[in-house]
Amino acid sequence: MTDLTTLLEVGGPLAALGGGTAYTRAKYPAVYWSAIGGPISTARLLSSYSSVMEACGLTVAPSRLRVLAVKATTRREVRPVPPRRGLIRPTSTGLRIRLRLAPGQEPADVAASAERLRHAWGVHAVYVNTVKPGVVELRLVGYDVLRRVRMPRKVDSGFLKVPVALREDATPFVRDYRTVPHQLTLGATLSGKSMYLRHLIAGLASQPVALVGIDCKRGVELAPFAARLSALATDPDEAAELLPVLVKEMEDRYDLIKARQGITPGTPDEEITSDVWGLPENERPVPIVLFVDEVAELFLTATRKDEERRDEMVTQLIRLAQLGRAAGIYLEVCGQRFGAELGKGATMLRAQLTGRVCHRVNDEASAKMALGDIAPEAVDAACAVAPEMPGLAVAGDTSGGWSRIRTPYLSLGDAAEICRESAHLVPDLPALKPFQPDVPTRPVETPAPAALPHPVTD
Repeated sequence: MTDLTTLLEVGGPLAALGGGTAYTRAKYPAVYWSAIGGPISTARLLSSYSSVMEACGLTVAPSRLRVLAVKATTRREVRPVPPRRGLIRPTSTGLRIRLRLAPGQEPADVAASAERLRHAWGVHAVYVNTVKPGVVELRLVGYDVLRRVRMPRKVDSGFLKVPVALREDATPFVRDYRTVPHQLTLGATLSGKSMYLRHLIAGLASQPVALVGIDCKRGVELAPFAARLSALATDPDEAAELLPVLVKEMEDRYDLIKARQGITPGTPDEEITSDVWGLPENERPVPIVLFVDEVAELFLTATRKDEERRDEMVTQLIRLAQLGRAAGIYLEVCGQRFGAELGKGATMLRAQLTGRVCHRVNDEASAKMALGDIAPEAVDAACAVAPEMPGLAVAGDTSGGWSRIRTPYLSLGDAAEICRESAHLVPDLPALKPFQPDVPTRPVETPAPAALPHPVTD
């Protein structure tokens, strides 16, 4: 009886501790990793590094000099040499460690063993990045950072750079318009495409940039940001009037660049330019970012007259995509589906969109439209996005690289408030004045009447 009582007294706290640990790991994975998971994985890495590398085939035969030195000083067995390990640097989401590859090894050898390293050291994932020739960095992620997105505190943001999502390796996904000028974003209903667009607009609202929108759903997606928009078209008819104005603006900017290119034999090289970024800052026109929501609505036609209008709009979009970058005009094209079946010019327009972001889609063909021509292996990842993970997407570009990302939650009210606070940054573009949306005024709250003083009576 005494032993049973003692067992209950000891087992009760242990059970509570185990239950608390399991609850923390499920609900607060960052706290669990910092307190328990990180130290355990570090101990595993330090104690088993050489044996794990040997089991993964990441060791090489020692040099003759090393063999002679070992035999001369000790009698222990000469073992294969693993990559030289640097210091282990803990982070809030995992560990980082640099390896100097042994002669004859390449980064692909380490990347091929990433899954084995993950299981050996008890982490969620292992990613390999090349730092310089002969040196790679292992980024060990301790838990699924996309389950509950928390953006890093320090993000490399700047002009025309928007940290819009988190990658699966715990690094921020930054939309850089100077590097990737045009992008195609696809996603089914409730996939998180609107949240992604919301982050882009909110991030650009505080920058000296002109925001232009085409929203053929009567403006329900972009109208809340009207205070920060320089122009907004809410149906195909208005879009057909807005696009020629943007093309004319692009041509005027090329005329400005050409006028500045008065190249003479003595002109310094740094003063010769072929885009707006080479112009003096006081002469440089403001960049324009064009958001096109539900791009398929611009392609749909019912009559022959609609077909003529569609062909004109598609031609103008293609011209903006082909020539707009040097003029400081960038495209953000969004839709549920985008492919050759939309009509003439659709494939040509898609080919000009360097960046690709594919949220959950309804069929494999839609994923192939977004990623099949740049990263075929990413199609399966896009088709595996679950409906209960809104905001999860696969991002790629024409370089062939891709990764899974997820956008953090941002309410529509908060994004609209950011745009209202940045309304004073709307640039003065006379050509877009006729298309500037009306901003609804907030109702003035009537203050409650002040309480009148009551006379003092007995």
